[in-house]
Amino acid sequence: MGKLSRLTSKETESLLLKNGFELLRVKGSHKIFKKLNVRVVVPFHRGKILHPKIIAKVIKAVNDN
Repeated sequence: MGKLSRLTSKETESLLLKNGFELLRVKGSHKIFKKLNVRVVVPFHRGKILHPKIIAKVIKAVNDN
Protein backbone atom coordinates (compact mmCIF):
# COMPACT_ATOMS: atom_id res chain seq x y z
CA MET A 1 0.00 0.00 0.00
CA GLY A 2 1.25 3.48 -0.83
CA LYS A 3 1.55 6.40 1.50
CA LEU A 4 -1.76 7.38 3.12
CA SER A 5 -3.14 10.90 3.31
CA ARG A 6 -2.85 12.75 6.57
CA LEU A 7 -6.38 13.42 7.80
CA THR A 8 -7.82 15.12 10.84
CA SER A 9 -10.86 13.83 12.70
CA LYS A 10 -13.08 16.49 11.10
CA GLU A 11 -11.98 15.51 7.57
CA THR A 12 -12.53 11.84 8.37
CA GLU A 13 -16.01 12.55 9.73
CA SER A 14 -16.88 14.45 6.55
CA LEU A 15 -15.62 11.57 4.39
CA LEU A 16 -17.70 9.02 6.29
CA LEU A 17 -20.89 11.11 6.22
CA LYS A 18 -20.55 11.74 2.46
CA ASN A 19 -20.31 7.98 1.93
CA GLY A 20 -23.54 7.16 3.75
CA PHE A 21 -22.30 6.41 7.25
CA GLU A 22 -24.45 7.64 10.14
CA LEU A 23 -23.26 8.94 13.48
CA LEU A 24 -24.39 6.19 15.84
CA ARG A 25 -23.21 7.62 19.15
CA VAL A 26 -20.50 9.59 20.93
CA LYS A 27 -18.59 8.22 23.89
CA GLY A 28 -16.03 10.55 25.40
CA SER A 29 -13.72 11.78 22.66
CA HIS A 30 -14.70 9.02 20.21
CA LYS A 31 -17.45 9.07 17.59
CA ILE A 32 -18.90 5.80 16.33
CA PHE A 33 -20.22 5.69 12.76
CA LYS A 34 -22.21 2.85 11.20
CA LYS A 35 -23.38 1.78 7.75
CA LEU A 36 -25.05 -1.59 7.33
CA ASN A 37 -22.88 -3.99 9.38
CA VAL A 38 -19.73 -1.87 9.30
CA ARG A 39 -18.79 0.15 12.38
CA VAL A 40 -15.99 2.72 12.42
CA VAL A 41 -14.65 4.43 15.55
CA VAL A 42 -12.93 7.79 15.06
CA PRO A 43 -11.08 9.49 17.95
CA PHE A 44 -11.67 13.26 18.11
CA HIS A 45 -8.77 15.31 19.43
CA ARG A 46 -8.74 18.88 18.15
CA GLY A 47 -5.96 19.66 15.69
CA LYS A 48 -4.37 16.19 15.81
CA ILE A 49 -3.64 14.07 12.75
CA LEU A 50 -5.07 10.55 12.90
CA HIS A 51 -2.78 7.55 13.02
CA PRO A 52 -2.26 5.88 9.61
CA LYS A 53 -3.82 2.62 10.89
CA ILE A 54 -7.08 4.44 11.68
CA ILE A 55 -7.08 6.13 8.26
CA ALA A 56 -6.49 2.76 6.58
CA LYS A 57 -9.50 1.26 8.42
CA VAL A 58 -11.70 4.19 7.40
CA ILE A 59 -10.65 3.95 3.74
CA LYS A 60 -11.23 0.18 3.77
CA ALA A 61 -14.71 0.66 5.27
CA VAL A 62 -15.62 3.31 2.69
CA ASN A 63 -14.36 1.21 -0.24
CA ASP A 64 -16.09 -1.99 0.92
CA ASN A 65 -19.52 -0.33 0.98
